This record gives sequence, C-alpha cells and structure tokens, in this order.
Amino acid sequence: MDKKRGLLNVIVSIAFKVLLLVGAILVRRFLIKYIGDEVNGLNSLYTSIIGFLAVAELGVGSAITFCMYKPIVEGDNDKVSALYHLFTKLYLIIGAIILVVGCALIPLLPYLAADYQDVNQNVYLTFFLMLVSVVVTYLFSSKTSLINAYKNNYIATIISSCGLILQYALQITVLILTQSFVWFLVCAIGAALLQWGVTELVARKKYSFIIKNKQKIDTETKKEVTKNVKAMFMHKIGTVLVNTADSVIISAFIGVVILGKYTNYTTIMVAMTGVLGLFFTPLTSVIGHMCVENDTESIKKYLNFFHTFNFILGVIFFLGYYAVIDNLVNICFKSDEPLELAKSVSFIITLNYFIQFMRQSTQLFKDATGTFYNDRWKPLFEGLLNVGLSIGFIYLFSYCFGEDFAVVGVIVATIITNLTICHIVEPHVLYKYALKSKTTGYYIRNYIYILVFAALLVVLHFCLQSYDSEWIELLVNGSIAVAIAVVPCVAVVLLNKDFRHYFKQVLERIKNKFKKTEPAD
Repeated sequence: MDKKRGLLNVIVSIAFKVLLLVGAILVRRFLIKYIGDEVNGLNSLYTSIIGFLAVAELGVGSAITFCMYKPIVEGDNDKVSALYHLFTKLYLIIGAIILVVGCALIPLLPYLAADYQDVNQNVYLTFFLMLVSVVVTYLFSSKTSLINAYKNNYIATIISSCGLILQYALQITVLILTQSFVWFLVCAIGAALLQWGVTELVARKKYSFIIKNKQKIDTETKKEVTKNVKAMFMHKIGTVLVNTADSVIISAFIGVVILGKYTNYTTIMVAMTGVLGLFFTPLTSVIGHMCVENDTESIKKYLNFFHTFNFILGVIFFLGYYAVIDNLVNICFKSDEPLELAKSVSFIITLNYFIQFMRQSTQLFKDATGTFYNDRWKPLFEGLLNVGLSIGFIYLFSYCFGEDFAVVGVIVATIITNLTICHIVEPHVLYKYALKSKTTGYYIRNYIYILVFAALLVVLHFCLQSYDSEWIELLVNGSIAVAIAVVPCVAVVLLNKDFRHYFKQVLERIKNKFKKTEPAD
C-alpha cells in the first residue's frame, strides 16, 4: 500500500538521519582531537571544492527520476529501461568529468588553502583520495535512483546510511589507532565501494527486467528531460555558488584554520536545519493535494498559514541555537585548543540561516505548483552576486573592523543575496504563475517576521549568562532563549484566527493521509 510505503520511507529517513547526525559529530570530534582543527578545516575545503565540481551533474538525476514516475505507474517497462540506461551513461560521463577536472585543480590547492603549510598534510594526495571516494558513488547512482523511482526509498536509504555508519566507525577507529588523515580518507573509499556492491546486488535482484532490457530513449521524452535538466542546471549552479562558495572563499582569503572553526558551527546548524526540514518534507504531498483540490484564494490562505508556522519554528530553534552554540561546539568537538568564534560570528551565522529557513514555505508551494522552471535564472544571479560580494566584503570588513571580522563579511554577503534576490523573486514567481495575485502582502509580512527575529536575537544577546560549567551555561541560556521565543509565538497564535483555523485543518489532513482506509496488500 502506497501510504504504508510512504510512511515507512519517512520513518526510515528520520531514524537514520538522527544516527548519521550523531555519527558525523563524533567523527568531527575525533578528527579534531587526534589530528587537529586545521585538518578539519582542510577536510571542509575539500568537501566544498568537490561540491563545486558536482555542478557537472546538472540535475540530470532529478530530471530523469521524475520522468520515470509516469511510465512506472503505467507499466511501460521499455520506457523505464530507456531512461535507466540513459541515466547510467550520463552518470558515467559525469563521474569521469569530475575526476578529470578535480585532478586538474590539484596544482591550485596551495592557492585555495591560504595557510596550508600549517596543516602538515600532503594536500595533493589527500584531496585525490577524497575525490576518488566521491567519484565511486557515481558508478551506482543510476541504480539508486531506479530503486527510489519505484518508491522504495527506504531500501536506498538503508544501504547508503549503513555505508556511512560503517565509514564513520572505520574512520574513528583509524583516527584512534593511526592519527592518519590519509587512512581516514581511504575508509571513505572502502565504504563507497561496499555501497556500490550492495546496491548492485539489490538492484539486479529486484529490477533485472529493467536493467537487462536494452531500450533507447524516444524524441519526445528526450525533449522533456532536456527541459527539466535546463531548469535544474540553473538551480544547481546557484545552490553550489551559495552553499559551497563561502567555505572556499574563507579558506582562500582567510585560511583553513578559521574555516575549521567556522564549519564546526555550521555543522551543528546544518544538522539542526536538516531536522527542521523534516517538519516540511513529509507535508509536500499534502500541500500538493491542497493545490489541486482548492482555488487560489484557499491556497494563499494555506501558504500564509505555513509561512507563519515557518516563522514560529524558526524563532524557537534559531534563538535556541544562538543561546547554546558556543557550549555545543566545546562539548561536541572538545579539544585542547580553543574552538569558539567571536560572538559576532555566531550572531551573523544565526541570522543568515534563519533568513534562509524562512524560504521553506515558499519553496514547498513552488514545488507543489510546478513553478520551479519559471525562476530558473534566479539561482545564477544569486550565486554570482554572493561570490562577488563575499570577496569584496572580506577586504571591506577587514579594513573597517579588523581581520577578525573578515568571516562576518562573507556571511553578510549571503544575507544580502537572500534578502535582495531569493526573498523577492521566489514569492513573485509563486504568486504570479500559480496564485495569480500580487505579492505585496506576503512581502510586508515576510520582512516584518525577519525584523522581529533580528530584534529578538539582539534582546537574547544581552540576556545571555556566563558560568564556569558548560552544561549549566547551556541549560540556563537555552531556557532564556525558550522564554524569549514563547512571547512572539504565543502572540501569533492568539492574534491570528486564520492560523488556528488552518492549523486544525492541516492536522486533520495529515491524520487522514496516514489513516488506514485501504486494505493491506
């Protein structure tokens, strides 16, 4: 039964996500303890560089997997087979491109890691090993997508998650026994090869009728794939330029030592936002049905509800993050060397991620209404502006406020990019092409929410307490953050009748979605 399978996919994803978050934090802690935060920074730089190279994927996977859904439902195995074999060829080409371009970048590594001499590692060998570990995953990506296309995401999740858990266990063991960054990276290659083998066995056992069926793609489907790939390509470039550029710029212009400390903060932030995303991702299909069943006025009201819900979640969690992040970094990544960044950096990191998080509701409704194609050029301008401002602000902030504020300049650039492009273009596209109405009301409410959060963040900053014990300080400041967050959240619920009304409706829809109304298979 599809509902049971959907629920199983969600449960498995959540369970493994929590395990992987804990595993990632433990690996980073042992990496810092046994090799140093400098190597941690180098590892983060490598990840960001390879993230840039992954733009070669062009969104091919998402585009072709999307095209598989309809022929699978219709039982058109020939078309599924044609898409699968096209997918396989494209990913082998993409993997080869990433390997070649990555090798070509190796001589430039000393320029991308400003103070790499302090790390005492062979940057050429270690980068190559990480590059290989990533390229290996492209050898079985088509089979993973085939499994997902048949709604068996939980199988692919179990394989990939168990592979990562094994990788983390091996890496921690190697760090304790050898303190070697080289063997640390070799473990990732070994885990990727194991995932490849298991994925091959499962895919060939369950879908041999697709894999063995050699078919060619037809012209009409090729046009559909091409259109989707073009749109996804633009979004992919923007995502890479925004999400990975900051780390590369910090490393190249400031140094891998600072990058290591910065990524300690963002690792916890990304973990937290990943958990917050679970509040939205399972609701995607619910929202999709809303958009089909209701008129545009009703959809706008639902969007307003989710936007307010977005704000409430953001206020609670991001204020909490700012209150306890310094303590969490020291507790999670305990080291003999100081790991804390200046409070101004954690302040601006918090504000930046809150502003990005406030896009969640709009993005969900854009996906549900199929308007992602209409703003395909937006990510490119967003990425280019972010890179240009980041480099410029490094020099500006260093000159005006001192070198310690250079990192702040990079994050401020991302904030400006989000406020002037993302928070304007994305709602405009949604309202113009899907809701057929003006965006003025949404803009006013959205920027008020952001200003309110910024004001609450300032209030929290002056309320934070200092204690000798990390745990006591964490508990006290966390409690203060919750107390401050309660005020605007309660105010929104009490003053907004529409919010309470639609909250009840959404809960009812979720309840009905998972109610066992169909007989078991």
